[in-house]
This record gives sequence, structure tokens and C-alpha cells, in this order.
Amino acid sequence: MLMFSSDSSDKEDELLLVIAIEEEQAAAARRSHQRGSMPGHAVIDRHHREGAARLYNDYFTDNPVYGDVLFRRRFRMTRRLFLRIAAAVEEHDTWFWQGRDATGKLGLSLLQKMTAVIWQLAYGVSSDAVDEYVRIGASTAMLALRKFVQAIVEVFGDEYLRAPNEADTARLLAEGERCGFPGMLGSIDFMHWVWKNCPKVWHGAYTGHTRKPSIVLEAVASYELWIWHAFFGMPVSLNDINVLHRSNLFTRLTDGTAPTVSYSINGNRYDMGYYLGDGIYPEWATIVKAIPAPRGNKSIHFSAMRASVRKDVERAFGVLQARFAIVRGPARVWDQSTLHNIMTACVIMHNMIIEDERGSASTVQVFDYMGEPSKVHRNADEGVLHYVEATQAIRIRAMHRQLRDDLS
Repeated sequence: MLMFSSDSSDKEDELLLVIAIEEEQAAAARRSHQRGSMPGHAVIDRHHREGAARLYNDYFTDNPVYGDVLFRRRFRMTRRLFLRIAAAVEEHDTWFWQGRDATGKLGLSLLQKMTAVIWQLAYGVSSDAVDEYVRIGASTAMLALRKFVQAIVEVFGDEYLRAPNEADTARLLAEGERCGFPGMLGSIDFMHWVWKNCPKVWHGAYTGHTRKPSIVLEAVASYELWIWHAFFGMPVSLNDINVLHRSNLFTRLTDGTAPTVSYSINGNRYDMGYYLGDGIYPEWATIVKAIPAPRGNKSIHFSAMRASVRKDVERAFGVLQARFAIVRGPARVWDQSTLHNIMTACVIMHNMIIEDERGSASTVQVFDYMGEPSKVHRNADEGVLHYVEATQAIRIRAMHRQLRDDLS
């Protein structure tokens, strides 16, 4: 214990010495808890191996604690599909391999990384919300999310986010005719995804009537809620018409690679399929809108039937948001590329879940992937001429009205 002398200068020196000793002790205590390469960053021993063992015993053993029903509810997909995706992602990106650090300590397992990602997508939680159970840090969970959605798009995008081939088109046309709409290929609409962390410089472009920055997803869905077309990334300041002009929905029609469509209504022959859209869409030959202010039983019945069938795309949006809450709540990611991959990956997995579970419904058709359609080879002049003619044919207003009158 320090003793103070009666001299005031000595007291001041001793007081400064005590303060210096206390500050050094406090700094030493901080250093003892730091143990990291970054100042103020504490290294946490999360016991990865114990977390991996608990996760495996809870969900992935032959006799798990939580069975198939709870797995499907919590992971939004069956265990069979989860393991298929995990194997494909692990083969595509070596980051998902389980390795060892510089000290030889075993790192996170594939199942831990996958579970952290799926729960972020399914529940829309922050990246550190899964730490307590999965035993994965926030930065690692966010990195896993970015790498996972990119892998899903690259591995499964061509198969599960493809345009309809010949066989697909035939089935869609058959279903449309069964519903009373021969020539229908699906329903078209778009949804908003609020962008919470939109950079200030982009607020004006991404803000519309909702007064919040948002990004638009344009989609086409069929009766079984399969999403055949997804065009994502346009600012919400653009409406349905502007987004339609920028999307690639009718690209195959204009370049001549679309499957052949031929049907007859009331003696009139048509060679282009159509989509059911709401009132804001233009009067094109490939979009059937409602009759404004319908009069008479015939027009009223047609409007009611068209509205009931067009609900397919609305239902698809609802199921997509229910399965993956991350696209229902505000987006917290800063960059557009990651947002695009997240939305696209959710749409792809939505279609994969439909395919995986379609065996429980005998009425659902099977859509087989047969690769991309063959290209039509034309010289430059023929290609330009066909593009101009096809674009003009798509936008004939008289054909739109004739088609709507024949359907009604």
C-alpha cells in the first residue's frame, strides 16, 4: 500500500503513479480477452465439433431427434432435397468443404454452413441469429449465404429457371384449355421487395408510390405454381409496362426459338401463346387483360373466370414468400448482385421443392428438363427482318381485342 507524504508535490507524483498503474492493469486485462488479429475483436471458441455433432444427431442420422415432418417444416424442404442441394453445392464450391485451420483444428461442417444459410433464407433472420445453435459466426454465416446463392444460380439455374420447351408448352396449353383458356401459357405479374439498405444515391430511382426503395420481380407462373420466368432487378419507380419492355419474356418469340403454338378459337387461328395479366399491361396479342367495366352475363362471367385463373401467379408469390421469409421482409444487403442471387436462388429452390413434392399429388404433371431448344440459324438480314416482324406481331392491338372477344 502506498503512503502519501505531507509534501504536496510528492502526493501528486504518487497519485499519478497510482493512475498509471491502474491504466496499465486495465490495458492488460483488455489484451488478455482480445486474442484476435483485429483490435477489439475477441476470439470465441464456439465448439464447432460439438455443434456439428448436435446438428447431425438432431436432423441427419437414421433415427434423428426431429423426424421428417419437423425437418420439412423448419428447413422448408425434405431431407432428401436438402442433401441433394448440399452435395451439389459442395462439389461446385470448395469453400463448403470442411477443412482445418492453421492450428489443425477442424472447422465448420457442410451441414452447419448449409443450415445457417437455409435458416437465414427461410426465416429472414440476421446472420448472427443462428450462432447459438449452429455455432457459426455472423461474418461466416453471411459469407456462406453469398456463396450458397451464387452456387444455386450457377448449378441449378439452367434447369429450374428455364423457359418452357416443346413438352412443357404442350402441357401448359393442355392445362390452359382445361381451364377454359386455350392458348394460355400462364399468368404474369410482379412483386416488390423493399430494399432497406438501399444506398442514398439510388433512393430516387428505387422509390415509387410505396415511398420506400424497392426492387421489382416480374414472374410468370403456371397452375402448379411453377415459376417459368423471373426477371429481377428493376427499380420500383418503373411500372409493369416499363419492366415488361426491359424483360426477356418474349425474346424467344422475336428470335424464332420459341416452341410452336397453334390453336383455334371460334374459327380464328392463332400461332402465339398468351399470358393473363392485369389492367396495367399493354394491349398486346400475347397478353389477355380483363374487360374494363364488363356488361352482360357473358362479359361478367369471362372476367370472373380470368381473375380466378390469373390468381396462379399471386399464389406463387405468396408461397415463395412463405417458404423464404427473406424475400418477404426488407432486404438488408447492400449490393445489387447479392440481392439478385438471393431472389433467383429462392425462385429456383421454390421450383425444386415443387418438383420434389409433386409425387404426393397425382394430378400434377411432370416437367422434364430436355436442355435448351435448338437455335435457328439465319443470316444478319433475315434475323433483323424476323425480329421486326415478330415484334410487330406481338404488339398488334387488334389481335389482342379479337383474342379477348373470342375467349369471352
